[in-house]
Amino acid sequence: MMIDPEVVTLSRLQFALTALYHFLFVPLTLGLVWILAIMESVYVMTGREVWKRMVQFWGVLFGINFAMGVATGVTMEFQFGMNWAYYSHYVGDVFGTPLAIEGLMAFFLEGTLVGVFFMGWKRLSRHAHLLVTWFLALGTNLSALWILIANAWMQNPVGAKFNPQTMRMEVTSFTDVLFNPVAQAKFVHTVSAGYVIGSMFVLSISAWYLLRGRNVDFARRSMTVAASFGLAAALSVVVLGDESGYAVSENQKMKMAAIEAMWETEPPPASFTLFGIPDVQNRTTHYAMHIPWVMGLIGTRSVDKPILGINNLVEDTKGKIGNGIQAYDAMLTLRKDPNDAQAKSTLAQYDSDMGYALLLKRYVADPRQATPSDIDKAAASTIPNVPVLFWSFRIMVACGFYFIALFAYSFWLASKRRLDNNRWYLRLALYSLPLPWVSTELGWIVAEYGRQPWAIEGILPTALGVSSVSAGQVWTSLSGFVLFYSLLAIVDAVLMLKYARKGPDELGIWPVREITPPLESTVSAH
Repeated sequence: MMIDPEVVTLSRLQFALTALYHFLFVPLTLGLVWILAIMESVYVMTGREVWKRMVQFWGVLFGINFAMGVATGVTMEFQFGMNWAYYSHYVGDVFGTPLAIEGLMAFFLEGTLVGVFFMGWKRLSRHAHLLVTWFLALGTNLSALWILIANAWMQNPVGAKFNPQTMRMEVTSFTDVLFNPVAQAKFVHTVSAGYVIGSMFVLSISAWYLLRGRNVDFARRSMTVAASFGLAAALSVVVLGDESGYAVSENQKMKMAAIEAMWETEPPPASFTLFGIPDVQNRTTHYAMHIPWVMGLIGTRSVDKPILGINNLVEDTKGKIGNGIQAYDAMLTLRKDPNDAQAKSTLAQYDSDMGYALLLKRYVADPRQATPSDIDKAAASTIPNVPVLFWSFRIMVACGFYFIALFAYSFWLASKRRLDNNRWYLRLALYSLPLPWVSTELGWIVAEYGRQPWAIEGILPTALGVSSVSAGQVWTSLSGFVLFYSLLAIVDAVLMLKYARKGPDELGIWPVREITPPLESTVSAH
């Protein structure tokens, strides 16, 4: 049966939209919960009521965001069975355990701890409530760990082997799945990005209060915590991003080449392309500005290892497709006769390349009947969208360095007790609020869009993972999700803006409304 490209495109679009929307909430939860834990720790150590009230106010915004994250996360797992049935069958043995543990943590552990966090202020001692908050922070991050272990396996499928009788991947070493080097790099990089979002969220809203002369003592302290935590997080994102980049260069060479728009292999160490305009049709990059050695050092941690170019990788893929065709033929033989010794030998030799033969199913029903032209098309299909990856990566990196500069300056102002004396800085902090989300969404695009055409790198093409549904059915579910998520977006925006504008004073958390004049009035008076 030939693959319907419209079903594949619509299924990918639906999953991408829901994932991108869900990821608006997850990173804020990851970062904000640690800020709550830090603030409550100060409260317990000092006994000063202001710190308790800070935890309670930011906890309200955390609770709204947490609820939205859970609501939008449920649909993500439903889609595996709805739009990606064969994918679910193919990887269920591997995915089952991480997703089950993630579900237990997200819906049972986290849900329980969130309830105790909000209801326990008058029922628990200060130390007991602090313990709950720290366990909530830990549980939230461990929940992210398990989903990233599952995702990392798609990028680097270790600890599993294809079974020709069941036609699915089966776990051979759960330890290898758990300690996948890509999972480790993705986890620390992703949670650090979440910490930046949480810090920017607190910094920006606090800056808004200072601009209006509201909750001044509250806002100063909040900004001090956000500046300190944010600076450490922003530095971590850059350092850990380097580790993530190294993991990509080891396991996903085509993605690395596409990020760099590197069409030909350069002599090591490769340079980093600071600016350029990728030309996909002619396979070149115009107006390229290079920084010598940087990409080679980041990607290979050496001065003598090359980073393969796109054209070289395409040629290598043609050879893997040829090997994969032999493995595919052996697999079909073993399904008829499981004792065929020659087929077992051939499959053992080439099974790692069988996924490349499956790329041919976009062009021919039986990969063994593929023509040289079909093989050329299949090999070329392994090139992801180079301009999208090239610019997404560079904008993401630029945002990362901007965050370091902003948080470093914020930390300096906090140390000098001058946070509320600089109007342009407060406006800059306020207007910077969307940027961490922009950078994390771009990071998601680099990671997931850059893996295409693979659902599982080198194993299962995305086009083969879809369910046996019609394009009309996918259109219906996609329309429903867009409508539902749009309504959720409106509800979330209204609630977050409502409670952020009210502030701790109007919510009764901050009992005395301060009368400090707005910063704009103070500046204009002088």
